[in-house]
Amino acid sequence: MRILLTGAAGQVGGTLLPLLRERADVVAPSREQFDLSRPDELADRLDSIKPHLIVNPAAYTAVDRAEDERELAFRVNADAPAAIARWAAPRGVPLVHFSTDYGLEGTGGSPRRANRTPGPLSVYGKSKLAGDLAIAEAGSLHVIARTSWVYAASGANFLKTIVRLAGEREQLRIVADQIGAPTSAHAIAQAVVAMLPRNDEELRGMFEARGGVVNLVCAGETSWHGFATAIVSGLQSRGVSFAVKEIVPIRSDEFPVKAKRPANSRLDVTRLRERFGIAPPSWQHALDRELDALKAAI
Repeated sequence: MRILLTGAAGQVGGTLLPLLRERADVVAPSREQFDLSRPDELADRLDSIKPHLIVNPAAYTAVDRAEDERELAFRVNADAPAAIARWAAPRGVPLVHFSTDYGLEGTGGSPRRANRTPGPLSVYGKSKLAGDLAIAEAGSLHVIARTSWVYAASGANFLKTIVRLAGEREQLRIVADQIGAPTSAHAIAQAVVAMLPRNDEELRGMFEARGGVVNLVCAGETSWHGFATAIVSGLQSRGVSFAVKEIVPIRSDEFPVKAKRPANSRLDVTRLRERFGIAPPSWQHALDRELDALKAAI
């Protein structure tokens, strides 16, 4: 089985690469070799690769910058997935694509189910939703894994930012009224690999029977403030020293940003459990693994 994996230099793609290589022949082109900002060129690249399965974690993820780079965000997050799905549909090639809680409106106080009516609040969220809808419209065999608050011990993300700031400042002011589940790239990658059959003969049947949108996040919930506190205290318990003495909870309106964030990023994973038998780990357990890796690298 030949798998095309996009975004192998990113958090989710980089974590998926070695796991997928244990099971299949993986083609992992660089951004320049498979450029999602040039969607018109993707069909030719797909013709040359001839994948049996496409896994597409690559995306434009600069949430605030997207407010000023709308065209680029839509090319990468909407037009490119549309081009991939239009190539895949007539050939029966399944597609695993990754979506985001930012495609939903983010109201209420309970976890949102996978079939929740969308209502994105930002350009980034709108561009990702447009990609999801284009994949479904193309009629391709697909699983869209909706994630939230993704991080890893490597790369640029909230975890790494908090570690840096905690080493520089005595006080951190972190938003406490946005609630979700921090989800490690490792937890996402493990779940995706568990979804996939081991040979291409079973691929189509699996996607036909179980395809669609599934929420893929760690269990439990916290705020960004709670996540930051867990990061700092977890590393301190591992012997890491920081300058920070206080982590202050603040409201979203005390930390202005260009793109509006959902207040409720809770996602219900019932469909993931029912269709694939997958129960993701708690966000605390997943964080422990990343903190161990981060401590080892310090």
